[in-house]
Amino acid sequence: QVQVVESGGGLVQAGGSLRLSCAASGRTFSTAAMGWFRQAPGKEREFVAAINWNNGVTNYKDSVKGRFTISRDKAKNTVYLQMNSLKPEDTASYYCAAALGSSWILRPTNKMAYDIWGQGTQVTVSS
Repeated sequence: QVQVVESGGGLVQAGGSLRLSCAASGRTFSTAAMGWFRQAPGKEREFVAAINWNNGVTNYKDSVKGRFTISRDKAKNTVYLQMNSLKPEDTASYYCAAALGSSWILRPTNKMAYDIWGQGTQVTVSS
């Protein structure tokens, strides 16, 4: 089994930056992709970014393109989300997720394609 643990959330002013980390442990060789999702109070959990664990190809939500960057360090089994130019509307709990099956690639932005979830880390952007 794979486990993931997020870190790096916090409070930042609009225009600022944060870097989230997600450390994977366990049977990580079975990981096909890692993704970041977020959920604001009263809203659905939504896709933010994902990375193919093997070839590094990335996907992004349109509203974060050019501001957020997802990356991975395979040696450390860690995925990062660098968030720049943060906006108040980015405020949410951010969740790391791991996809274990190759079918992930058919629906990389769909939360149902991910099998393992972390507990989440809060990001608050003040105006």
